[in-house]
Amino acid sequence: MDTQLIAFTGVAAGMVAMPGADFAVVVRNALISRRAGVACALGIAGGLLIHTTLAVAGVATVLVTVPALFRGLQLLGGAYVLYLGARTLRGLRRAKAPAVVEAAGHGDRPGAQDAGRPLRQGFVTNALNPKASLTFLSLLPQFVPAGSPAMPRTLVLALIVLAVSVVWFPTVALLVDRLGRWLRRPGTARALEAITGGALTGLGLLLVLEPVVN
Repeated sequence: MDTQLIAFTGVAAGMVAMPGADFAVVVRNALISRRAGVACALGIAGGLLIHTTLAVAGVATVLVTVPALFRGLQLLGGAYVLYLGARTLRGLRRAKAPAVVEAAGHGDRPGAQDAGRPLRQGFVTNALNPKASLTFLSLLPQFVPAGSPAMPRTLVLALIVLAVSVVWFPTVALLVDRLGRWLRRPGTARALEAITGGALTGLGLLLVLEPVVN
């Protein structure tokens, strides 16, 4: 039994499940429909694929050696998360917003174009977070046994991260949809929209302001 792989799986699960922009954007889309939530979750997994690929290839070291590139990506990612949060909060001011959410949730028949938007949102939210690449770059080598080939091992570790994300985020989306009848009540829906919108806005501000302050 490879205890290092078991330990890494636990660490990866904790990292993926940690509440953040990814979690908030999945909840936001799952409130619209099951398909939107799952599509957003798969988009996040696609973003993680980019980060793990960069880490395995070692390209993520460029983000360390070129600070301007890292800060540029951080600002871009923060601005996008901030945009999603502001858009969510702005939707609360529309009188028919709760009714639209409820109708979309019960019908759950968005077209291909509607499913494409949450997929892009999930992918962009995750892919534009350069800290993910740096996290994997620093974490993966810790679980490569001394003397063993690095590339095969890091590929296995990367696949574990992807597997955990493919399980976790769709599960969150399905759970939110399962509780949809209660969550989509006008008052509850508005409260959750306010929470997720506020969380996304706060996270976006942190990402935008951090490189400026530092």
